[in-house]
Amino acid sequence: MASHGIKDQVAIIGMGCTQFREHWDKGTDDLLIDSASAAFASAGVTKDDVDAFWVGTASSGMSGLTLSQPLKLEGKPVTRVENFCATGSEALRQASYAVASGAYDMAMAVGVEKVKDSGYQGLNAAPAPHDGTKRSLTAAAMFSLVLPAYAARYGVDEDELRMVVAKIAEKNHRNGALNPLAQFRREMPAEKICEMAAVAGRLSVFDCSGVADGSAAAIVVRAEDAHKYCDDPLYIKALSFVSGTGGGLIDPDYDYTTFPECEMAGADAYRQAGIEDPRSALAMAEVHDCFTPTEMVLMEDLGFCERGTAWKEVLAGTFERNGDMPINTDGGLKAFGHPVGASGLRMHYECWLQLRNKAGDDRQIDLSARNLGLVHNLGGYPGEMVSFVSILGPNLG
Repeated sequence: MASHGIKDQVAIIGMGCTQFREHWDKGTDDLLIDSASAAFASAGVTKDDVDAFWVGTASSGMSGLTLSQPLKLEGKPVTRVENFCATGSEALRQASYAVASGAYDMAMAVGVEKVKDSGYQGLNAAPAPHDGTKRSLTAAAMFSLVLPAYAARYGVDEDELRMVVAKIAEKNHRNGALNPLAQFRREMPAEKICEMAAVAGRLSVFDCSGVADGSAAAIVVRAEDAHKYCDDPLYIKALSFVSGTGGGLIDPDYDYTTFPECEMAGADAYRQAGIEDPRSALAMAEVHDCFTPTEMVLMEDLGFCERGTAWKEVLAGTFERNGDMPINTDGGLKAFGHPVGASGLRMHYECWLQLRNKAGDDRQIDLSARNLGLVHNLGGYPGEMVSFVSILGPNLG
């Protein structure tokens, strides 16, 4: 990988996040103002203190005007970015690199998506013309292919594997039930999820992430300046991004049991952060559980367990909030909801709370042995992905 990384050069000093839900009473501007205002208050700064802004959205605005108009930003550079479901993390990555370069002292990343005003919809991007080799299935259908492929490769009974991924949803709904900002705040047993009508393959509607409106924001400065604004900043240890070739769509050897772009992004992030064993180094991870089989595969791609063993670790409770490797402690995309442009920054917001012991008595994880967190996003489909991984921590070094 070409990146030299910016370990400990940039710190997050403030964050904000709206509730993710069907905001019929709020528009894009309202959501942006709410998350940005919370981030300003968190850092103890004003919009005039911020030198440059990045706004991430998939389909809720074009150009920097998406942010500069509602925030009434005068004479400030505002860049609009989009990178599928990793859009919010892409905004943070660019803001962080801009500060690390010395171009700006303080930058802000904001993600937003408002999809509920024009009927039920998710990522509403017009497909570009292609040569006919592109996939033609829905996202749910593409990710549903993981289950039979994984069962065949590792000799797991398909009915048992169906229950395993339902257990992932059960865990994330249990975590979301404790989170006042989550879209779905009701526990849901795996058995009920399995009984629901299938939407693709053997995936039911509750194996799929929630479609929601929402916004999240982060403010970053150079690490040496962090304590001017914040007693307990989060330091960026790694930022990695990988864009795939799309070759999995036409490769007869691709078997849907791994996402190579995610594995590569994780390996690059570990190298930047100086991590050799992520399972022993990380206290938590927020991963892109767009569908329940996605989370299972990511446990292996990100090195949290050996190939072919993630399903056993799920059943053993390894990834529960009080388990050895807590995953999606805020409910994940599954229960927190997935407004595309905001999700990546929402994941960082959970690290912002957890790694600073601010998540609350009923949600706080144990940091006595480890205090690093990982955020993972992906965009696209199996065989055709972009992937982001960051690593954060409350201490320098």
